[in-house]
Amino acid sequence: MSNAELKGRLVAFARELGFDSCRITACAPPTHAEEFRDWLKEGAAGEMSYMERGEEKRRDPQKVLPGARSIIVVALNYWQGENLRRSQTAATGRIARYAWGNDYHDVIAAKLDKIDRFLREFGGEQKCYVDTGPILERDQAAQAGIGWHGKSTMLIDERLGTWFFLAEILTTLELSPDRTAQDRCGKCERCINACPTGAITAPHRLDARRCISYLTIELKGSIPVKFRSLIGDRIFGCDDCLDACPWNRFAKVSRESAFSAQRSTIGMALRDYLGLSEAEFRNLFRNSPIKRIKRRGFLRNVCVAMGNVGTVEDLTALERAAADPEPLIAEHAAWAVKRIRERFGGEKAQSN
Repeated sequence: MSNAELKGRLVAFARELGFDSCRITACAPPTHAEEFRDWLKEGAAGEMSYMERGEEKRRDPQKVLPGARSIIVVALNYWQGENLRRSQTAATGRIARYAWGNDYHDVIAAKLDKIDRFLREFGGEQKCYVDTGPILERDQAAQAGIGWHGKSTMLIDERLGTWFFLAEILTTLELSPDRTAQDRCGKCERCINACPTGAITAPHRLDARRCISYLTIELKGSIPVKFRSLIGDRIFGCDDCLDACPWNRFAKVSRESAFSAQRSTIGMALRDYLGLSEAEFRNLFRNSPIKRIKRRGFLRNVCVAMGNVGTVEDLTALERAAADPEPLIAEHAAWAVKRIRERFGGEKAQSN
């Protein structure tokens, strides 16, 4: 079988598995390795020290898989449309759309395993990654033509917009590379202007320390007070720069049922989250990426959102949370209580 025939069968198989795009780039050093290293040195990654590990492998994918000839990049759409199933009687929070359904790591890893077995039949040796390996995946995806680098630093596909996950397969098989995509952002800077905290400091430059996704997911400790009011009702991630992108108007609803929104991610009142025990939290989010920040991180975020959008009716739940044995939750709950009382008339705003 020729390389062209194998590539054709691979792309068709990836489509059968539900991937919306499957493209190839040569296994070569990424184009922005130096910029990434400088970004780390500036401290813009905040507490994400894990990004500093495996630098040599990120700079040279041959060190990830010796003898690799090609990198297969796949994209999977997760757009669910505008879902309005939210509580109408109590304050609710916003969760980034990518976390509305099941954990994408698990969903995509199962599909990559099938592609790995498919390629092994043709003598290939593979390494597969879903947002976890020492690979500059957006660089490799851009080289493969999945999309282009948007000014928000997100990758943009003219059919999918920005609503897609990426995954990579390094293989020792030689497959013909695809063309890169043309940058079609033009003079548009809507994503930059949409960021609530000014985290996009310049086109293609993100200061993670200011990003709401970082503050509510990657940051393990206390959220700086100066950012709390800017977080608004967001309790896991932020979609503002994605929502602002004009290319997203072309997005279609994902075919992947595992990403369908669940009541736990779009339908619950904020105060109901506060009552979750450790076991209840693990059970509620057992299939969700939210489980990764644990109860302490999630309820920290919930408290901040309640401080911003909650009412006096939420004070009882927050006062209980202020006595939580987990100091991180207690601190943010106390802040929320104070903020609600300030908004609703100081000491006159009493719990029921």
